Amino acid sequence: MSQRVIVTGGSGGIGAAIVERFLADGARVVTLDRQEPKASASTFVAVDLGDPLDTRRAVGEAVGILGGVDVLVNCAGIFQHIPLLDITVEDWDRVLDVNARATLVTMQAVAPVMLEARGGAIVNIASMAAKLGGGGEAHYAASKAAVVALTRAGAQEWGCHGVTVNAVCPGYVLTDMGADTRSEADIAAWSAKSPLGRLGVPEDVAGVTHFLASPAGGYLTGQAINVTGGMLMH
Repeated sequence: MSQRVIVTGGSGGIGAAIVERFLADGARVVTLDRQEPKASASTFVAVDLGDPLDTRRAVGEAVGILGGVDVLVNCAGIFQHIPLLDITVEDWDRVLDVNARATLVTMQAVAPVMLEARGGAIVNIASMAAKLGGGGEAHYAASKAAVVALTRAGAQEWGCHGVTVNAVCPGYVLTDMGADTRSEADIAAWSAKSPLGRLGVPEDVAGVTHFLASPAGGYLTGQAINVTGGMLMH
């Protein structure tokens, strides 16, 4: 039986690669995002993840389309590069609402279905910033640290029902998010931080995400897996 998968933020970047990885494995996928994917065999449901009520509505619609849910991947996120002293309350709320609160809401929305089915996998896309970041991105790092904390809580509470909850912490991955804040010199400097000498690509994250949601990754839960090319090793 093919997996029934919901992916938030699946219309571009890492999210789109995750959607395509599951589709390649024969899964049925619903993409939740603001904008429809340009080309994808997944089903699209529009959502404003900054709105908890709309988020619950969209997840419920996705579960209805799929007739249940086996996998939830939380990949939607926003990024701002702002010095700590310049972060406004509005900046903080916007980043935390989309990156952290929406993760809580989607997890809460799918959990009853998974618990009743006695199985499921949740994979939350966090960031290397959750463990290492902060300078110039304090609210982003805080939001991703919150995602890791939610992951651990879900793993501890729902493991007895056969539900695994893990996080993936990508390092520098070249996507549209953050494109306006990086230069060619930045890319060269970041690449030098990896023993592999390169930055990540969305498919690197997609492969680990798919593994965590597969039977092969079934004994992993509560983990925050680094996908950083060795930039972070703990």
